Amino acid sequence: MDVFLMVRRKKTTIFTDAKENTTVYELKKIVEGITKKAPEDQRLYKEELILEDTKTLGDCGFTSSTARAQAPATVGLAFKEGDEEFEALEVTPYSNPPELPDVMKPQESSTATAAEQQPVS
Repeated sequence: MDVFLMVRRKKTTIFTDAKENTTVYELKKIVEGITKKAPEDQRLYKEELILEDTKTLGDCGFTSSTARAQAPATVGLAFKEGDEEFEALEVTPYSNPPELPDVMKPQESSTATAAEQQPVS
């Protein structure tokens, strides 16, 4: 089955899909096609846990029920800095939208619309 993922690093978000039996290394190859960073220079996280290259996405807990198209699972991404050190995982949170103005808020269902108030002739 397909799993839908958001691969996030700092202010960057990559939406992708894969199969449950795709390995973490194969996911890194997908990310490489976009970021141009080699899989060896990437580290993927589920929450704070580092994902092992040999495990499948299903083994890591990404299933079709937990990573749906309308609610993709989040995977953290960090790149290798310099020779050996990986940067710390940093994912910038999304901003919250402003509150809706009163005219755009849903009206209560107890008020009838003008069309419902007109008598039928």
